Amino acid sequence: MREKELRFALICYGGISLAVYMHGITKEVWRLAAASRTFHDEAEPAAVDAYGELLVALAARSGIKLRVLADIIAGASAGGINGIFLARAMATGQSLDPLTELWLDDADVDRLIDPDARPLSAATKFWAVPIAGWAMKRRGNVIDRTVGEGAQDEVRAKLSRFVRARWFEPPFGGQIFSGLLLDAFDAMASGPQGRPLLPAGQPVDLFVSVTDYAGHSMPLALNSPPRVTEQEHRLIMHFRQDGRAGKRLDDVPGLAAAARATASFPGAFPPFTLRELDSVLEKRGIAWPARADFVRVQLPTGSEADPSDRVLIDGSVLANAPFRPAIAALKQRPARREIDRRFVYIDPKPDYRSISFGKPGEGGEGEARRPPGFFSTILGALSEIPREQPIRDSVEAIENMSRRIRRMQRVVDAMKVEVEEQVAALFGTTFFLNTPTPARLDRWRAKAQAEAAARAGFAYAPYGHLKLSAVVEELVALIDRLAPPEGDIHQRNRRDAVWDEIRSRGLDR
Repeated sequence: MREKELRFALICYGGISLAVYMHGITKEVWRLAAASRTFHDEAEPAAVDAYGELLVALAARSGIKLRVLADIIAGASAGGINGIFLARAMATGQSLDPLTELWLDDADVDRLIDPDARPLSAATKFWAVPIAGWAMKRRGNVIDRTVGEGAQDEVRAKLSRFVRARWFEPPFGGQIFSGLLLDAFDAMASGPQGRPLLPAGQPVDLFVSVTDYAGHSMPLALNSPPRVTEQEHRLIMHFRQDGRAGKRLDDVPGLAAAARATASFPGAFPPFTLRELDSVLEKRGIAWPARADFVRVQLPTGSEADPSDRVLIDGSVLANAPFRPAIAALKQRPARREIDRRFVYIDPKPDYRSISFGKPGEGGEGEARRPPGFFSTILGALSEIPREQPIRDSVEAIENMSRRIRRMQRVVDAMKVEVEEQVAALFGTTFFLNTPTPARLDRWRAKAQAEAAARAGFAYAPYGHLKLSAVVEELVALIDRLAPPEGDIHQRNRRDAVWDEIRSRGLDR
């Protein structure tokens, strides 16, 4: 039976979408990947759920044994949290089931409110209760539209306590949130354990967007002046599981730090610093041996003396749908069979805006359209509009990439017959009968290279220089990973030094 892989690159939308809501979506992706692993690995897999039945039916109908996996995951805010747990489940084989009960019970408004922010008594801000009650009892209010009838009274009671909590400071506790995230990792570790949901050697890339509140300086190479610096507030934390490179998604405190930072919604949670997590870990007696590596890899250098003081806030402020790192991660991924790649954008609430201060330009029935008001304009510009930017540019970039891939596929398909004929003429039938060995492969490669150069004529020189240039770029990238450059000029000098050495040895001729 022919095998094929369906690989997902998940983009988990941020904002103020509830972690519970997003968790349900990512959990279905996990269930599909788990059913696919069982279907692919077992000789006679049993269809234990709807996804298993779907894969069995697809194989019977098309003759294709499909493997489904999510190997690139990017998210912000609540999407970042659930993307982190999904990536860890994919890489380790842990279950997401324990998180459902934990989110429902512990990720509750009453439990997340900081103890110092709770109303001291029923009389606290008593005057706010009628206002909240009036807003909640209006016909067609948001609770009536979005909450089931059986839970509406509970939501109204919790909202009443929430509006009477601390004002002008974040009502939710940062350390409480960090502790909840650590509890979630513990729940997964103590839950059911299975085999990883990815083939051996298949890497997993996880990207979590965070906003650097103070910003960090980034060099920018120009013509005149040759170099300037600008403040960058966007920050992408990158975690990777790659058995070939010895990288694993096992830095639980680091993953918890990323989850806490990406979901530090302004006004709801206090900004995140590593000092907060250090305090929580110390109270729990948890060591963080990879802390120095986390600081070196994930946090930019800045003016603060201690990276623990760097202030991080919600990733959805500037990168609500982090497509760019997911697109960049497509390069140089291993493939053992035919691959069908799909980008999946997860928006748990399509056509419903996260924050709304009224649609500008609308008037009442029979009234003339009016411009937005003073506060609507300010609040929309500062919060609503940046979070609701469309994904059209990212989708168009993916389409352009797909168009180039299809064009190259047509070229390869057109060349296939001619290449097979040339191989048969060059090596004869012994090529298909002899068992490949390192020595034979070396001879075959050298012979094919010499014949290709002779047949290509003048066209071979540009091809050779293109290959050499690619080798130089890979070498420079390796040097940069081992010893990060101080800027673009430093990196350019390294590249020039490599080329000087190549020319001195005559390797470019």
